[in-house]
Amino acid sequence: MSAILRREEVRLMELRHAGLPLMERAGQAAAGCAARMLAARQGCVLVLAGPGNNGGDGFVLARVLREQGHEVIVACLAEGAQMPPDARQARAAWQAAGGQVVSEFVGSNWALIVDAIFGIGLKRPPEGRYADWIARLSQMSAPVLSLDVPSGLDADTGRVLGAAVRASHTATFIAMKAGLLTLNGPDHCGELSLHSLDLPAEAAPGRVLGREFFAAALLPRAANVHKGLFGQAGVIGGATGMVGAALLTARAALMAGAGRVYGGVLDAGGPVVDFMQPEIMLRAATDLHLLCSALAVGPGMGLSEIAAQQLRRAVAFSGPLLLDADALTLLGQSPQLQSALARRDVPAILTPHPAEAARLMQCATSDVQNDRVSMALEMARRYQSHVVLKGAGSVVALRDGRWLINTTGNAGLATAGSGDVLSGLVLGLLAQGWEPALALAAGVHLHGAAADWLSGQGVGPVGLTASEIAPAARRLLNMWLVQGEG
Repeated sequence: MSAILRREEVRLMELRHAGLPLMERAGQAAAGCAARMLAARQGCVLVLAGPGNNGGDGFVLARVLREQGHEVIVACLAEGAQMPPDARQARAAWQAAGGQVVSEFVGSNWALIVDAIFGIGLKRPPEGRYADWIARLSQMSAPVLSLDVPSGLDADTGRVLGAAVRASHTATFIAMKAGLLTLNGPDHCGELSLHSLDLPAEAAPGRVLGREFFAAALLPRAANVHKGLFGQAGVIGGATGMVGAALLTARAALMAGAGRVYGGVLDAGGPVVDFMQPEIMLRAATDLHLLCSALAVGPGMGLSEIAAQQLRRAVAFSGPLLLDADALTLLGQSPQLQSALARRDVPAILTPHPAEAARLMQCATSDVQNDRVSMALEMARRYQSHVVLKGAGSVVALRDGRWLINTTGNAGLATAGSGDVLSGLVLGLLAQGWEPALALAAGVHLHGAAADWLSGQGVGPVGLTASEIAPAARRLLNMWLVQGEG
């Protein structure tokens, strides 16, 4: 799994390896990306170089492309003396090789535009002519290669700082950046490539979530088994008018492999059988903690006193527990339940979307979105639970301080009931005895991968429905079990 480093962690890496020609390596790697993007395209390459080390990377790239026979123009507003030492040296090498530096560019018929304006250090909106450059890029049809991060994007959070470049490809260096993978990052970075610059891999709490994280749990089933070996999953929810949410969760748990699935529907006039999935056993919600080895509480549960009673009973449940939807809202309103949850021997799993996370943290939704990684980690710490903050680039924060960003999934998941299916997939794995951290990571990754597979088949992203996700997830899970590896 690729490491994800925050801005300051990258700076420390650079300091530890300051004797290495990192800028030369970065420029060379980026030039390789540029050459592949050019392919058979004819015309001039425009490199927009900023005043810092990102601009220095651009000067190295320009020199390498020129040596390969490409026509290159570099535009830079800063004078050489104003640039950091390594960038100043890269600029001098470009000029010594016969390259020219201009302070402005005209026209729009470029074969490729290289965005080397701002790197990971940008913390405020671009101003002046740099802001004008970014605005002009959005109006051009040429492919854009961004170096490290698209200029205007916060490398740690994925926030757009006023305006940001929309790249066709982003070549990032040393390690992945959270801002490329979550919030607005996926809409701005285009295709992503990571170039380590030959630096040794170092331990990092942040990782890109891949199958290798939970591969050890992907064990094919033996022939001599029975349903009792695969656990009893219980779902509590489904108040009047919202029964479908609980049924979606229960069906997903069944398709994720749980041996038995019980549904505790709170609607007194609700169904006694799920005719679409009659294998699900509908029982009184008060009985489920006695019947089940893992519980999911919250889908369509409502905020009634009965719902609150069920949540209190669930928090006292000794087995694996997942809280979603209305259970999270009720949890955010009760300091006593929060304290009880934090004391559980088995960490609970919380699956909030940004608005639910804001209720848990008593803040605005915008505060959650402004720094998704930090907020997910703080939720995990405060509630002593494993957390997935859902959204573009879902952030999984584990109770021990590790965190992951998931890169599967697409806009098709922005549909009613999608989160209920995610809860069911995780619940099904919990019921089978998966460790909570692995079950959460696998469920999140599988949920997104199922949406990607469906979109590849022409089912979505537009019009994808939640009920279509679980069967696709079942198909992929069985493929992974046969492969036995990530």
